[in-house]
Amino acid sequence: MKKNIRKGLRALYAEDPLEADKLIWGRESDPRSRRGFLKNGALAFMGTILGARIVFADHMPAGLIPAGILETDDPFPIKGKHPGLTILNDRPWNVETPAHLLDDAITPADRMFIRNNGLPPENVDTATWTLEIAGESVRTPKTYTLAELKQRFSHHTYQLVLECGGNGRAEFNPPAKGNQWTTGAVSCSAWTGVLLRDVLEDAGLKDDAVYIGYYGRDTHLSGDPDKVVISRGVPIAKALQDESLIAWAVNGEDIPLMNGHPLRLVFGGWPASTSGKWLAKIVVRNQVHDGPKMTGQSYRVPCKPVAPGTEVADEDMCIIESMPVKSVITSPKNGGILQGRRELKVRGKAWAGERAVARMEVSIDFGATWQVVSLQAPANRLAWQLWEGNVRFPEKGYYEIWARATDTEGIAQPMVLPGWNPRGYLNNACHRIAIKVV
Repeated sequence: MKKNIRKGLRALYAEDPLEADKLIWGRESDPRSRRGFLKNGALAFMGTILGARIVFADHMPAGLIPAGILETDDPFPIKGKHPGLTILNDRPWNVETPAHLLDDAITPADRMFIRNNGLPPENVDTATWTLEIAGESVRTPKTYTLAELKQRFSHHTYQLVLECGGNGRAEFNPPAKGNQWTTGAVSCSAWTGVLLRDVLEDAGLKDDAVYIGYYGRDTHLSGDPDKVVISRGVPIAKALQDESLIAWAVNGEDIPLMNGHPLRLVFGGWPASTSGKWLAKIVVRNQVHDGPKMTGQSYRVPCKPVAPGTEVADEDMCIIESMPVKSVITSPKNGGILQGRRELKVRGKAWAGERAVARMEVSIDFGATWQVVSLQAPANRLAWQLWEGNVRFPEKGYYEIWARATDTEGIAQPMVLPGWNPRGYLNNACHRIAIKVV
């Protein structure tokens, strides 16, 4: 496969399958027969990837990803990840978790979604990994080894919700560019590390500190080692919260490479893009951080509501901070069939950014009526909340179960898509699943 391709196989085929054939395999298309012509070298390469010679290669339709690639993790393995995750792109990796795989109270590491902008570092050596604290608003710039971070500062563990700002983007119309997440770009795991506040205070914060920004050791898709992939951050007030961590472990084990091993930031309740992975440097700024994907329209929404399809000027876009109230049904699985009975237990998770969820309801009649279900308190601030209840269906037939959370300020999830925005952020419409009673 050509090394200079900057998009993943699935993304390329989704955009233009014939061009993807040409880019990846060197396969030229015959418009008359709709077949793809593979030169000997390309044919041999495809056979190597598939593990055997393609017997009827001359009959293979053009613009078709070989099923042998679709049905196996090889040659696109995601080490340590559950095979049931949904791959949206493989260069860079963007992978979501189907709702029914989020049923655990604490998300297992192998079920955490992946949202990468570049390529993870190779040959990570924890013995030599360092974190630099710098910036114009730091009194004494410092560099810590991973071992020094663990030895010098108190350890803390919090369950924290990480959610991609674009989670739910697939529902926007007109469509918004970007990974077409459905409901699964979210997790709540137990993160262990040191307080970002403790490290920043050790380096000394100046009175003019406004923002922090991060830099990681991932590689830009272009391969240029000097090009920064992403460098976002948060206001100093968020950085100093009790739950804001520099983490090295999740659920008591090393963070998976795809999720930031060996060191990352974790800011619960805010867009996960603020929680920088493969953390190498933190800068304390006397202004809003202006690194890549902090400016323009990245991770921003219109400051005021706009009509669908409206072009919005950069200066009229505001940075996303706390994520909105949201919930997901994790059991039963969408499309379930209920036989021989009319009652069903339903459960899921709910969260509300910096706030908590105060009320949880479900509906089986498309929102005509709502039934309150039990809701647990969060394990700690910025963790999600478990909910469950029983629903009873009046007769046989097709039903949809809808879930709606309301936060502590009285703001509830909308029934359908909330306000449109150019980048498809912050969709917190009610999650729903289908059930057939037979």
